[in-house]
Amino acid sequence: MTQNKDNYSLQTLAIRAGQHRTVESEHSEPIFTTSSFVFRNAAQAAARFADEEPGNIYSRFTNPTVRTFEERLAALEGAERCIATSSGMSAILSTCLGLLKQGDHIVSSRSIFGTTVGLFNNILGKFGIETSFVALTDLAAWEAAIRAETKLMFLETPSNPLTEVADIQALAELAHANDCLLVVDNCFCTPVLQKPLELGADLVIHSATKYLDGQGRCVGGAVLGKESLIGESVFGILRTGGTTMSPFNAWVFLKGLETLSIRMKAHCENAQKLADWLQQQSFVQHVYYPGLSDHPQHQLASRQQTGYGGVVSFEVVGGKEAAWKLIDNTCIFSITANLGDTKSTITHPGTTTHWRLTKAEREQAGITDGLIRISVGLEDVEDLKKDLSPS
Repeated sequence: MTQNKDNYSLQTLAIRAGQHRTVESEHSEPIFTTSSFVFRNAAQAAARFADEEPGNIYSRFTNPTVRTFEERLAALEGAERCIATSSGMSAILSTCLGLLKQGDHIVSSRSIFGTTVGLFNNILGKFGIETSFVALTDLAAWEAAIRAETKLMFLETPSNPLTEVADIQALAELAHANDCLLVVDNCFCTPVLQKPLELGADLVIHSATKYLDGQGRCVGGAVLGKESLIGESVFGILRTGGTTMSPFNAWVFLKGLETLSIRMKAHCENAQKLADWLQQQSFVQHVYYPGLSDHPQHQLASRQQTGYGGVVSFEVVGGKEAAWKLIDNTCIFSITANLGDTKSTITHPGTTTHWRLTKAEREQAGITDGLIRISVGLEDVEDLKKDLSPS
């Protein structure tokens, strides 16, 4: 793709952006499975290491396949720069290590992945970076938690697993008024459904493991934003610390991006049908899905997103015992904590993704014993309904 990428739609960019054909004139992107690269002479080697000449050095931080994935995802998110990492968690870690120092403070949504809570509390806290947690949708709570030393605000929207939706534009304005960076985990929506940078966010985080791959094959992550913000700081952590995406995984993610738009549309359609059906079932107490008119942030999601996503959570009558029974009785759903797959998955957040939280922390986050989270795949939705129906 040689013309200005701004002239093309997201679907075209998802297939074409970032590819630079080699002298072999390949049609599909190649996988550069090499640890190092050969220089023409000693002078070129010196110039590469001194950053005087662009080019490949070592696959820990320069690899053509990984770079193609980075350029393509950056085009989709509308970002100047993308840094691919070994996992979604390594993307968050690299961001925090690159942009924060001892004594800095984070304000984070309480409704985030349990492992991210552990990273903030148990690892960053050990190095003098403190985190305060607030309710995702309470703008006043965010404002009240900001201190003079607050440097970063972090959130997932929609949230995991209750699909709460944050007002990204309002939070961006609050962050910038207080000289903070706003970091948005866009894993649930992907750039197909939501563009946080266009709404004012400074950085976007991805777990490429989820919808970007789409078939549960590889683990990876990404950080996206302005070159001036992440080009030195976050990339420096990857270059030295080695939080590196493998070339093979990058190639798999490239193939996933090619079908991302059509997959996300199908995920949304199936999820909406299943959420509507679950609302009518006597064994269900409550359904959490932004596409439902009674969802507290339904109108916000309708403005901020172009679709409501593929994750549906619901609370069953009977608590943990009933939830486990329903999960164990399914035949189609895969019992796994992963999401974003063409195969539908089901999990009990209280004892899996959020089990490390204390009981009080789970209660604050709304993670009840009867809560079930499903990632709605691309199977026939009528079969999914049958699979969830009590025998």
